[in-house]
Amino acid sequence: MISHISIVNMMRYLPAACLITYLMAACNSSYTPRPRGYFKIDLPAKQYRIFDQPGYPYTFEYPTYATVLRDTSYFEENPENPWWINIDFPQFNGRIYISYNHIGGRALYKVKGANGQYRDSVGTNNFGTLLNNSYKLTYKHTLKASSIDDSLMRAPTGVSGVFFKVGGNAATANQFCLTDTVHHFLRGALYFDATPNEDSLKPVNDFLLEDMQHMINTFRWKGR
Repeated sequence: MISHISIVNMMRYLPAACLITYLMAACNSSYTPRPRGYFKIDLPAKQYRIFDQPGYPYTFEYPTYATVLRDTSYFEENPENPWWINIDFPQFNGRIYISYNHIGGRALYKVKGANGQYRDSVGTNNFGTLLNNSYKLTYKHTLKASSIDDSLMRAPTGVSGVFFKVGGNAATANQFCLTDTVHHFLRGALYFDATPNEDSLKPVNDFLLEDMQHMINTFRWKGR
């Protein structure tokens, strides 16, 4: 017959025995790593409104969940004219930077002097220089990009341009430029206020890529 003291002693060591048994079983079981996961992002329904402000040389449709603001500083530089804007997506911490240049119009650029200092100089915008600068800005991401693809495009409205798809953990995955080669040249680039990560940003990048394509397909020049 087991005494009351023996039963108490057995109960005392029972949790330790169960733990040892569990660990021994765990050591013999196969381990399957879980795939890396990211927070689920709620995506709004696609709806669009028209951007058609007086005095602006272009018009297009943009999402109702975005806000269009006049740009006062473009990557720490002053805009060359009042038609530079930002299309903000607050819920995604994203922004499409839009710069516009009038071909044949006034241009500001930096000139390096004999003392090594840069000074502002005034010149004239030409189509070749604007297109070349657009490619240079895109290929600045070569260090982080795994690929950069450019493709010619023509919107249903007749507007032509080039679309840049940047792969890898670059700061921007989608960029474009639109032009009529004679009067207008516009460039757009989508950036996020977050550490670039191709996998985590992919759902939002794909979602906003549709909005960029809609913007391009509804884009029109004004005044010419």
